[in-house]
Amino acid sequence: MEHPPYRLAGELDAFLGDPTDPSEPFSYARCVELDEKEEFPAGICHRLEEWGLADHYVPVRHGGRLRDYEHLLQLIRTVARRDLTVAIGHGKTYLGGVCVWIAGSDEQAGRLGADIRAGVPVSLGLTERAHGSDLLAGEVQGEGATADETGGWLVSGEKWLINNATRGSVLSLLTRTDPAGGPRGFSVLLVDKRELDEDTYRHLPKIPTHGIRGADISGIAFDGARVPRTALVGTEGGGVETVIKALQLTRTLCAALSLGAGDHGLAIGLDFAEERELYGRKLIELPQARRLLTAAAADVLLHEAVALVAARAVQCQTGEMSVTSAVTKYLLPTGTEEVLDGVTRVLGARAFLKGVHADGRFQKLERDHRIVGLFDGNTLVNLNSLVNQFRTLSRGWRRGRGDVQGAAVAYDLTAELPPLDPSQLSVVARGCGVLAALPAGVEELDRLAERDPALAPAAVAAHRLLDVTDAVHEEMAGYPAVMTDVPPQAFDTARHFTLCWAGAACLGLWLGTVRAAADGETAGLWRDALWLRAALDRVLSRLGERPDGPAAPGDRNGIHEALLTELRAARHSGRLFSLLAQPERRAPGPETAGVAAGESERTSC
Repeated sequence: MEHPPYRLAGELDAFLGDPTDPSEPFSYARCVELDEKEEFPAGICHRLEEWGLADHYVPVRHGGRLRDYEHLLQLIRTVARRDLTVAIGHGKTYLGGVCVWIAGSDEQAGRLGADIRAGVPVSLGLTERAHGSDLLAGEVQGEGATADETGGWLVSGEKWLINNATRGSVLSLLTRTDPAGGPRGFSVLLVDKRELDEDTYRHLPKIPTHGIRGADISGIAFDGARVPRTALVGTEGGGVETVIKALQLTRTLCAALSLGAGDHGLAIGLDFAEERELYGRKLIELPQARRLLTAAAADVLLHEAVALVAARAVQCQTGEMSVTSAVTKYLLPTGTEEVLDGVTRVLGARAFLKGVHADGRFQKLERDHRIVGLFDGNTLVNLNSLVNQFRTLSRGWRRGRGDVQGAAVAYDLTAELPPLDPSQLSVVARGCGVLAALPAGVEELDRLAERDPALAPAAVAAHRLLDVTDAVHEEMAGYPAVMTDVPPQAFDTARHFTLCWAGAACLGLWLGTVRAAADGETAGLWRDALWLRAALDRVLSRLGERPDGPAAPGDRNGIHEALLTELRAARHSGRLFSLLAQPERRAPGPETAGVAAGESERTSC
């Protein structure tokens, strides 16, 4: 199956050159060197600008090349697979612009889009030193500049732990525009530092961090900075709602960071297992090492399936993104941490050492990825977001309510996605189409299994998932509509809900795309529902269903051995271990540059 998002990502990968060649600007060795120096990867970011990656941060209607979020997911994943510091440092510009794409005027979005396409870094200023994720406690305040004919604000206060706060020229700044605060007391202001009096703002020092050491994690303080009325994004007082909706998109795209980290870590682990000899045998021949690698491989495919459905849902299930984004932002960072933990056990001491194996890349990768679960809403924030929607979601489950048609489009990777309509984003979803489609999906798999007995184990697993999903929604229905003090058990229930969503998304994706994916080098993963069985086995295991799970021990071992065969075949052929990936290319294609001849020069990010 020729899949355009993978093809575009392959073109970027080819343009960036062989990462194992130390002479390449974006090599593994160069990234480790920059990490040791705690130096921002400016040269690498400039290379991304040459290709035109920033164009894909800007929607087509505002002059960019962002048509669908699946393409953007795969592009960021490609960068993250090489280095998370680069992906986070450069990708922050998309996060900085998204409030404007959602609520800004066409004029505002056009100007920002032109800046981004020219390589101007943009940042998102949300958090403050004393308040963290509590946006309603924010103290950065904009007082009315009544003496100014523009009717703007004099902004004062400090934003802290902001990515690109110093390097960024433009910030989407959440500002208290009503002294009383509250849900309608904040606005988003698009602050252009190039237009501010230099005496009215200062940059806070770069914060030394355990991971992503080279990233610009700093802050900015304002002291009566004059910001014009034209900087208002959306409506005055609508800032918190705008930010919440923007985070539904950015949290979903954070999946790309975890996908890239999982790809990188799994490849390091497999290469080591095939090279290392222990007890007179290659490590790959030892049962425990094989099991660790295949568990990690199953998780990588599970995460990819979730991310594909979620990224497509941005455009075809927009009204349910309050659920989809929270599920994705919880599952992929935490799940990828488990993948890396498994690889750590394969590598042993070398997982923590520099310059001993693979240029010391793994210890950097593991450190860098830890931050993914923290920004744009940490684990508890996302689970709490789901807890707040328990009653609506449980009622929707009982009534079969949700955007099932949108789910069908998300599941079929050959289906064209509709344009994103930001007005459809909602703070609370009215249902969940991914789960509403689960009963019909189980029935469809049953029918297929009647004709093809090889699918019977997957059908058994799907039934088990359906039973657990029903039980989880019963638990959700037992909680009150409003919880000011959320009990720990509610977070456990929310975690179980995310796993049910993931299992349902995997089933839907397999049913929706299996015919198109039947040919090609990745067909083995789709044949006999191999990847689906492996993914459901991992989901049910985490739900505590392993003792009565979908497969007997012998069959489960068969799944793992078949998965390991596919993993090794992909690695040996130079192909990404993925549901639909094409072979990697090392020569630029005709569309690689992504920039029209004669286009204006880009500045470094």
